[in-house]
Formats: sequence, C-alpha cells, structure tokens
Amino acid sequence: MRKLIVCGVALVAALALTVPGALGSAEQAGITAKTITIGGTFPLTGPAAAYAPIPVGMKAYFSYINARRGPDGKRGIYGRQIVWKYYDDGYNPANTVQLTRRLVEQDKVFATVGQLGTEHNLAVRPYMNQQKVPQSLVSTGASYWGLQYNQYPWTTGWQPDYIAEGRLYGLHIKANHNGKKIAVLYQNDDYGKDYLYGLRSALGKRYADANIVAEVPFEVTSPTVQAQMVRIRQANAPIFVILATPTPTIQAYAFGNALGYRPEQIYLNSVSATTAFLNIAVARSSPAYVNGSLSMAYTKDPSSPRWNNDAAMKQYREIMAKYAPGANANDGLYLYGFAKAETFVQAMYKAGRNPTRASYQAALNSMNSTNKFLLPGVVQKTGPKDHFIISQMQLQRFDASSRVWQPVGRIVEGRPR
Repeated sequence: MRKLIVCGVALVAALALTVPGALGSAEQAGITAKTITIGGTFPLTGPAAAYAPIPVGMKAYFSYINARRGPDGKRGIYGRQIVWKYYDDGYNPANTVQLTRRLVEQDKVFATVGQLGTEHNLAVRPYMNQQKVPQSLVSTGASYWGLQYNQYPWTTGWQPDYIAEGRLYGLHIKANHNGKKIAVLYQNDDYGKDYLYGLRSALGKRYADANIVAEVPFEVTSPTVQAQMVRIRQANAPIFVILATPTPTIQAYAFGNALGYRPEQIYLNSVSATTAFLNIAVARSSPAYVNGSLSMAYTKDPSSPRWNNDAAMKQYREIMAKYAPGANANDGLYLYGFAKAETFVQAMYKAGRNPTRASYQAALNSMNSTNKFLLPGVVQKTGPKDHFIISQMQLQRFDASSRVWQPVGRIVEGRPR
C-alpha cells in the first residue's frame, strides 16, 4: 500500500511539472478554474471617507467584466469570475495591517488591488512582499512604489507619482509667476512630503528658500486646518499650493476665504481635484475664490461635457446605471475605480490562461497599453527600469461658473522616460 501511495504522489508531481497548468491554478491561492479572488482595504469611513467611491467603481466594472463575453468568448477573464472583496480600514494603518492579513490568510486572495493610502500601503508592504502576494496598483502616488522595486518586487503603483506631479506645479509657477511669494499647506506624512519635495526640486533650492514664505504642515488626524490657515493668511503670499486630501483641501478654501486671504493663484493636487470636491469648496467659500484653481489630470472627467460623446464614457455611464444605480456617476472617483479595474483586467489577460502571482507581476512590469478611461495620449508603460505605470498628465483649470475643469496645454511627462 505504501508503495502505491508513493508511486501515486510521484505521478501527480510529474504531471504538475510536465503538463502546463495541470495543477498550477489549483495550487495558486486565489485562483480556481472558475474564479479569481482579489481584495483591498479602503477608507469607507474616517478622515478620508471621500475616497469611498473608488472600490464601488471597481466593483461595478468587475461586475460588467463578469457578465460580458471577453475576447476569448468567455465571461470574466478566460472564463474566471472576479471575486472582489474590500474592507473599511477607516484610514487607520493599524486597521490596514489587520485587514490585509485577513485578505491574505483567510480570504486567500490572489492579489490586493488598488489598496488606498500611502502610510497604509507602507505598513503592509514588508508583509506582502514576504508572502509574495502582489500588492498591486495601489491607490497612492508615493514615489516608493516605482523607485524601490528591487527591495519590494511585489508592490506596484499605478497613478502618476506625487514627486512628479509636485515637480510640474513648481515648473509652472516659475514659468508663469516667477519671483512671486509662495505659501504651501501640506499633509505631514509621506504623501504630503513627496508632493513638497517635487515642488521644491522643480523650483530649485535657492528659489524655493527665497520665495516659499510659509510652509505649513498639518496632521491627517487633525479635525480642521484652521490654525494652519491663519499662518497662511499671515504670510499673505500671492501663490497658494494645497497638498492635501479632500477634506482639508475643502477646509483650506473655506478658511482662506473667511480669513480674507486672496491669493492670485491656487494650485491643488490631483487626488483632491475632482469636480465633486471643488463644488463643495465653492459652496463653503465662493465661486470667485475657487475659480481658476489649477491641478493635474490623467483620467477622463465624467462631469465634463467634453466627454459626452466619448464611447468609453458612454459605456461607463451604462455600467454605472446597471451595477451602481444609486451612485453619482459624475463623481470622478468612480471612474478612477473603473480605470484601475481595467488595468487589472488587462494585466490578467497578459498573465496568461493559467495565471500565477508571478506571471501577473511580470505582466505589470512589462506593460505597454492604453486605457479607455484615461486621457488620450496617456500610455500605461513599464519596463525593467521603469516601474511607474502612468507618468503623463495634463494641467487643468477649474471654471467655477460652469463647474467644469478645462484642459490647459498638452499632455506632459511628469517623469521623463
């Protein structure tokens, strides 16, 4: 009997090595013949709950992928249905750690996808890489994800990085407001410091030291930025740069207006620059105060009439109406979720009919494709020495009368390749 068992085990092992995909998908956590289980943590509550639409948008797009027939004639991805699990971490890194372990050890996810927050992804990055589970397409533009790939090969970013974006604001300031004093409000963590570093590097040390007259940090856990805005008001710089998540960004507009601070030009980072957020800022300050604010974009804007006849935007609205009928489809964060989900789908097809975590990671590291939900001209491209999936952006200006972002200039490289 023992000989029969040994022979049987040897035969199974031989089949696994010689027959492509014979046992590969069964042994790979999160993958079966019929499903791909993925997940992530997001701030559905707490100080960054404004980002809650992102996983909902991803869920809607995955539902569409599961229902439609793909290029191979099968529903889902090569006949596998996407199982999407996400949990509320309240924007607390301690919760992120606990819930990520749950996703990996209990839910047995194939990968995490789109997990949100810089400090939060940093908190779980060593664990994910130790477990060799892809920590993929994280919803944060920290530069770490693209720069530290040798040390953390299982972690991948997606959106333009914050240093590159901050750099473009610095270049624009020097080109259009040369010599004018600058005030900066920034989130006192790796997120805000990346933006600040990019801004200062583009200005140059001598220029930045001479012209940044207020560089005011705030803690993400602070209930308001009122005290910080008093300091900004006292500096009274004509150029005001806001490097913050949505809630403090909206507060900065409200307090700035109330304090009588009248900058000539306001810049705000892209993660807080959806029309939905700016509309709240208008309501809490005034149209005149918010009008003309500048930011960067790389996705299409569902609130803009510019895309009304765009095929991808029409499809987005149809999918939202079917799978997220109560949601405000004009909120760009839902479309952000769509765009990220589409990148995942593209990478999974590239990973092959019998995907493994390694083949999925390899696909992310060798991308060269467009994404129908991104701005025309933006290309998802990676390679052995380039791990920034998206690095192209376009400057945009907010028109408070029409409540629409207007494009300014052409698509530019935030991180020249």
